Amino acid sequence: MKILIFILGMFVLSCKAQTIPLNTDLKNRPLNSYLKDLNNELDPYVGTYQANIEGNQITLYITKEDHKFFDLYNYKYYQDVLIVRYTVKSSTGSTLQSTQDLNFNTMIDKQLIHSRGTRMGMVVLSYNGTNCGIGHGTIYLKKINDTQISWRYYAETSETYGGKCPQNVDKTIYLPEGENLIFNKL
Repeated sequence: MKILIFILGMFVLSCKAQTIPLNTDLKNRPLNSYLKDLNNELDPYVGTYQANIEGNQITLYITKEDHKFFDLYNYKYYQDVLIVRYTVKSSTGSTLQSTQDLNFNTMIDKQLIHSRGTRMGMVVLSYNGTNCGIGHGTIYLKKINDTQISWRYYAETSETYGGKCPQNVDKTIYLPEGENLIFNKL
């Protein structure tokens, strides 16, 4: 009986030891570790934000998901992340692109925007791009005040390589590119 209690106690302690701070370097993360937002750095960004940029109305729906599973190059871990869904509407009100109702099953789904961590007072996010990965890149969000965030994004790819993308696929990047683009909280 004592051995069973000892084993159970060791299991509980080893599970607890796997929880590490959000911005721990990838090289220092134990397998199956949990990168937890211990300082609540992601919480201030949660909400719905909107901006009118170049005639389009962009709405960001930012949520926080705890303990999200990642399998990055066979390196498995869990992390608290921000997930950004969005809607881009033209000046006439027609929807150009929307991920608002998408349910992302994996962290490699196209159109997914998710945080990788924080750096220098900003949240760093990965954008997987749309059709054929066009537009994938890094997005930086910075909290300006309780009602505004700043957006910085430049697409790393704006075309397809090697003819792997069907000809009739929409290759437009609808997310706004640039820096210091201001979104207001609704």
